[in-house]
Amino acid sequence: MSLLNFQVRGQGQPLVLIHGLFGSLDNLGMVAKPMAEHYQVINVDVCNHGTSMHRPDMDYSLLAQDVIAVLDHLKIKQANFLGHSMGGKIAMQVAQSFSEYVNKLIVADIAPIAYPAHHQEIIHGLQHVATQLANGQVTTRRQADDVLSAYVETLGVRQFLLRNLTTTDGKLHFKCHLDNIAKCYPQIMQALDPHQTFNGDTLFIKGGASNYITAEHSDIIKTMFPNSRAKIISGAGHWLHAEKTVAFNKIVKDFLNR
Repeated sequence: MSLLNFQVRGQGQPLVLIHGLFGSLDNLGMVAKPMAEHYQVINVDVCNHGTSMHRPDMDYSLLAQDVIAVLDHLKIKQANFLGHSMGGKIAMQVAQSFSEYVNKLIVADIAPIAYPAHHQEIIHGLQHVATQLANGQVTTRRQADDVLSAYVETLGVRQFLLRNLTTTDGKLHFKCHLDNIAKCYPQIMQALDPHQTFNGDTLFIKGGASNYITAEHSDIIKTMFPNSRAKIISGAGHWLHAEKTVAFNKIVKDFLNR
């Protein structure tokens, strides 16, 4: 079995960081760096993302097993877990399926529910950029941004997505496997099993301006994670760790130290 690409820094109690859709371990760097002053931080690239292996299946049970394989490789028996968005669902699946590995669980702006498909334009735009890169019509990041702007209006979102570009032998290409992600997108949007529970200490952190976690999700969250609490970061959207880094990191540290 191939191991996920991972990065380890710091010493102390292990803390596993899992990024969201179209991200990579770099996206949680603003969390990893300060946390590494107090914890052994294990930051991973999810399957089909970053420089991890490619696979045409992203069922959450498999994604959770990928993370556990890294811990087994590092001979870590138990860790704290923090996941953002899709990474939050992976962390929740780890807690449900491998509870003995989980000390505390932190879920950033995602619920264990099924979400309606809402990334189709992003996927189509990235695939269009990939096609233009392959046939030589796009050769620079600026040109890639111009192509993507027809699909994604917000500059900050485009900048995030285009961090997936890398250069090999002078040619730009995507690190992530766009076709596998597109194929697996229905899996990524699926709910977790509502009959599985995790009784450990759990924190949900919500962006105050985000609609990924709403009041109507509270019952299912409490059923699946009965020992959970919630914190809201006022003025933050879905990218709460990047938008309000100081506040986010303080909440994480306070919860882990509690």
